[in-house]
Amino acid sequence: MALTPDVAPVLALNSGSSSLKFGVFAQDQGAVQAIYRGSLDGIGTKESHLEIRSTDGRSLAQESHSSETQTHALRAVGAALRKLDLPRVAAVGHRIVHGGPELLEHQRITPEVLKKLEAAATFAPLHVPIELELIRETQSQFPDAPQFACLDTAFHRTLPETAARFALPETLWEGGIRRYGFHGLSCESILHALGKAIPPRTIIAHLGNGASITALADGRSVDTSMGLTPTGGVIMGTRTGDLDPGVLLHVMRSGIARGVELEALVDEKSGLLGISGISSDMRQLHDAENNPRARLAIEMFARAVKKQIGAFVALLGGLDLLVFSGGIGEHDAAVRAEICGELEFLGVALDGTKNAQNVPVISNTAGRVTVRVVRTDEEGQIARHVFRLLT
Repeated sequence: MALTPDVAPVLALNSGSSSLKFGVFAQDQGAVQAIYRGSLDGIGTKESHLEIRSTDGRSLAQESHSSETQTHALRAVGAALRKLDLPRVAAVGHRIVHGGPELLEHQRITPEVLKKLEAAATFAPLHVPIELELIRETQSQFPDAPQFACLDTAFHRTLPETAARFALPETLWEGGIRRYGFHGLSCESILHALGKAIPPRTIIAHLGNGASITALADGRSVDTSMGLTPTGGVIMGTRTGDLDPGVLLHVMRSGIARGVELEALVDEKSGLLGISGISSDMRQLHDAENNPRARLAIEMFARAVKKQIGAFVALLGGLDLLVFSGGIGEHDAAVRAEICGELEFLGVALDGTKNAQNVPVISNTAGRVTVRVVRTDEEGQIARHVFRLLT
């Protein structure tokens, strides 16, 4: 897309544990379009790699880096974008995983908002401190550009109290202990991609290293698998998903893990990695399919997702559309088939050929439920929110 002087682009940042995804977007006649997209992977290693692509997928820059932190990564991204003659940035949007009980809307980042984000760090200690670090570095690199917080939890503010509350005393509910839900920006981007083709009863399965299932009634979130933190819900790459609370009490009483060790256990050493003992990467588990623990991890993951889908079908009173998204959801036909197997009684039937080809609609025409594969675009959704908030 050719830029004209009156077009001021927006920079969207999406940080992960070891990666920084980004995009530069412009608005043309109300439509948000990407100018550049890119990522810097392998943060914290000696082999981090930066790539920037054009809108048609051409590689515009490829560089090797030794980015130890997200701050180092952002500096490398900023330098690479400047080499591409990036014009003045109108604003910067940040994906914020958790805003705590006080930040439930996408909004401009002010000193007061920063204080609330700092207070929310205890809800998502693996994510929010890194995001705060990025915000401060971005303010240094782009001092004249307003910064915006785009919250993953905002989409789920429509949860009814029956879904949001845990079976805990009132004082804890009043203190912000509740189900927040995550992957909201992904859900929003999927609804944007579907446009008017959103039926009354929809389930979105965002399956990647982090995974969550969300039930939508008329396009609104009414329940979701993740809870107070992104650790809950279905099995994930390194996270346990839902546990009997007694497991944690037993682990602490037995002296197996406490405090930071317990946090590392449920967030970094469990899930697919903990079950398989091999990897948190589903692709590597497929490669090791002759290993019984690798096969067990895949089967447990698919079973957890299937159970959650079934529960939400009951909650919605039926199902019209099932959407797969995220790295696993978009690319892993074998896992999709395993999840959807034995769901024929709910009207879910995959077309084996279409599923193997990763085409947009993978359901059999005989099935009552449409099953789609939709690419998530969190960076694009961040940009849409920022342009809306700017005006």
